Amino acid sequence: MTKDTFYIPRLAIVGVGLIGGSLALALREAGAVGEVIGIGRGLANLEKALELGIVDRITQDAVAGTREADLVFLATPVCKLGEVAAAIIPHLKRGAVITDGGSVKAQVIAAIEPLLRPGVSFVPGHPIAGTEKSGAEAAFATLYHHRRCILTPTQNTESDALEMVERMWRTAGSEVVVMDAEKHDRILAAISHLPHMVAYSLVNAVGSYDRYEENILEYSAGGFRDFTRIASSDPSMWRDIALTNRAALLEMMERFEHFLAELKEDVRSGEGERLYEFFQRSKELRDNIL
Repeated sequence: MTKDTFYIPRLAIVGVGLIGGSLALALREAGAVGEVIGIGRGLANLEKALELGIVDRITQDAVAGTREADLVFLATPVCKLGEVAAAIIPHLKRGAVITDGGSVKAQVIAAIEPLLRPGVSFVPGHPIAGTEKSGAEAAFATLYHHRRCILTPTQNTESDALEMVERMWRTAGSEVVVMDAEKHDRILAAISHLPHMVAYSLVNAVGSYDRYEENILEYSAGGFRDFTRIASSDPSMWRDIALTNRAALLEMMERFEHFLAELKEDVRSGEGERLYEFFQRSKELRDNIL
């Protein structure tokens, strides 16, 4: 790899779904990867990834699949990242780099960094992109275009490994941002983890409404469907995120409860002016994002 070119001779992806599969496709499209090895527990999904040309070969054996890899991308649920790292790190070749796509960083770093040995580097990362779909069939090459990828290196992260992972994500189309793990986890609790908790809760609240015999979700229109789209996301992934980013998530849930209680009281009291101010303040904040 020179300053002018970026190329990964052998890339191993553990978890060939939307996130891992899309990275492979993006790097293939850019001509930046040689062999791609797909690793996972589900044989049917691996075979689909092979059929779609996302990977060149597949295996359910993580050790065998990563042994000669130049870069290993871990795209499993966050609670599994440390377990997978523990299995493969003793067998990786010298110079191998591990990175991940986990939505929580502090706990992942705590699980993986103590396992490292000389010659094997770890660059914690999180591409902020996705859809509510999962599996190899959900992957597409432009998922990361014009999206941010946050890297959270520690004082132990080698500079060459960090540069390699930065260039990989830029090649995939992302804007790379570097920050510390605690800041990442608090920001993501606010902008990603809380919205998912709210969407799941809203669907459960409406779905359990039993004043009428019929399922009122059948009447849902565009607004409800758009707002709750993310409640179709993988439950395993969000269970793990809720468990591993608990403190930051609880802080944001309590903050949300405060504003929902304020709105509830304004509705109860019939304070039209206060309701307008509440909605207007929210509208202005939302419009500023756009």
